[in-house]
Order: sequence, then structure tokens, then C-alpha cells
Amino acid sequence: MTRILVTGVGGIGGNNFVRALRLAEKQRETKLFIVGTDHNPYYLQMPQVNVRSVSPRHDDSKFVPTLLKLIKKYKVQFIHPHPSSEARIVSESLSLFEDAGARTYLSKSSSIAPDKLEMFDALSRHGVPTPNAIMINSLDDVDDAFSKIGQAIWIRAKTGAGGRLGLKVNTPEEAKLWAKFNVLQGRANIDDFILQEYLSGKDLAFDSLWFKGKLVTSYARERLEYPLKHVSLSGITATPSVAKIIDDEQVNRIGIDAVNALNPKPHGFFSVDIKCNATGDPLVTETDSKWHTTAPLWGYAFAKAFNKPEVNIADLYLTLGLSGELKEELPRTNLFPNDYYLIRQLDAGVILKCDDRIWKIL
Repeated sequence: MTRILVTGVGGIGGNNFVRALRLAEKQRETKLFIVGTDHNPYYLQMPQVNVRSVSPRHDDSKFVPTLLKLIKKYKVQFIHPHPSSEARIVSESLSLFEDAGARTYLSKSSSIAPDKLEMFDALSRHGVPTPNAIMINSLDDVDDAFSKIGQAIWIRAKTGAGGRLGLKVNTPEEAKLWAKFNVLQGRANIDDFILQEYLSGKDLAFDSLWFKGKLVTSYARERLEYPLKHVSLSGITATPSVAKIIDDEQVNRIGIDAVNALNPKPHGFFSVDIKCNATGDPLVTETDSKWHTTAPLWGYAFAKAFNKPEVNIADLYLTLGLSGELKEELPRTNLFPNDYYLIRQLDAGVILKCDDRIWKIL
């Protein structure tokens, strides 16, 4: 029996990760003992874990000691911090977890939830296409940004995920009012914002698994719909309700280049957000050593629909993290076949669709 600890299991992504491991457990006839943590005591009830433990938030000084106590109590062999905020904290304290006997499969902390302007600088230095972006230190910088970038502009927080504080603005006044509003309500400071070229084209994503600098496997997809988009000013609500797999060598190449620009020796799971401009050119808006929310779910869906545990990417990650090797030969790109749709809806389940064929996943 393998004993693991997964943090953030109450979140959608963490729940997807645990669900994928439980499917692999059945398909591969293995046995897992999963300790799950989350700071939300309600959402913690959702995943299929053996032990549930309410944890402090990642920015609480008790977060790491709490995890170390659980590792000791349950003889945990491997720890997977799923949210990037928690993964960064664990990565910064790797020696403590190694001393406690728990293995990890994490990148260096600077590659996890990186500052967006620093990320853009790294991408630009390596020739990866990115949108024009300017960080603002005061409201006086907004007018200058509009004169350099033009209309319209996407204003967003320079840290965080899910389009945090993101909004399309058409004038300097709109940008200033949006920044002021969020400052007044305590969500951010003025210098927490970044202004970038607004991209009106396709919304793409590249997900990839790396081991000691080598690409293990990857896939790309297009986001088509977002849940509850009508309640969001930007229309972006962090994770798509409808997405489809795409086979696009240009997107694959850009995704690989973006990861290598962020980290010359990638290790762990990396995601890349790519948005196309009005003329269809793909530009990288973010790269991060984190799991996209649906990444484990895609692997779960294909593994379940076709009884193929070898494409269950969460299980591949765990196997590599524990043993450092895989039995399967995997494609470096296009892990999943083209034109398959993953359709999700709140309280309505998940389906996988290709042409007229439909598989009920959840």
C-alpha cells in the first residue's frame, strides 16, 4: 500500500486529482491510502480520501508544521500539494519534507506561481511570443501604458490564477477606476496590477509533465465556454465548462518553449496559458509549474472511457514521483486524440464527446 498526502483536496482541481488516482487504483489493481487536507471544512467532505484533516491556509505559519505532523502520524511516503499557492510553500521547505521521509515531485519554488512581469521578461529573453505588458507603480503610469500598448487593454493582478482581478478596459479612466476600486476594497495595491495587450482570439492551454528536464508527455486544448460567465465582468471564471483537445504543432512548440524559458530544467507538472490576438497569432499569457484545474480530469475521462490507465496523467505523475520511471512509452505531445470535447456543468456531471459519440464520465 502506498501512503500519500494530497493538499487542497476540497478544491475542484484537488478533487479531480484524487478521483483520477482512485480510478488508477482500480484499473491497475493497486492500493492507495490517501490523507487529504483543505482549509475549507465543507469542501473537504467531497473527495474520496481515507483521512480528512482541516489545515491552516498556506500563508499561515502553522501550515508546514501541520503537514509534517500528518506525514509522521500516517507514515506518508509522498506529498502532493495541489494548489500552486501550497505547492510553492512546500517547495520552499523541501528539506523538511525530505527529512520527514516524504518524497515530492515539485519544481523549484521560483517556477511556481511566478510574478507575471518576471515571467514575461523570461519568456521574452528566450524569444517566446507574449503580449505587450507594462507593470504600473502608480496611476500616472496608466496613461503611458495606453499610449504604448493602445486600445483596448487587459488589466489584471500580477500574481494569482484564474484571471484574478482581470478586466478588459477601453480607456485610461476605466483602468484607473478599476484599480482604485480594488484598492479601496482591500483586494490589491496599485503596484499589484499589470496592463497588457487585450487578446480577442482563441483561448488555448498547454499541459505538460516533465522529469529532470525532459518532456514526458503533453497535450493542448481550446477553452470554449466558462461556467457562470454571466456573473463575471470579464466573462472569465477560472476554469472552462467546455473545452476540446487540439492537435496543433505551433501551440505545442510554443508551450514547450515557454516552459523551458521559465525553467531550464523543468521537473514536475507545468501549464501554459495561450491567447491568440485578432490575427490569430498565439501569445503566451502565463506559464507556471502548476496543474490546470481540469488536467487530472482529462486523464480520468480518457482512462475511464477507453479503459486506458496509461493516459491517466495524475497516476503517471505519482508513479514518476515515487519511482522515477514509467513502464509505458508515451508520446511527447498530443497525449489525447484531436477534437474530443470535455463538457462540465455545475451539479450536472461531466461528459466526453467526439462527433456523435458520448461517454458519461461523472
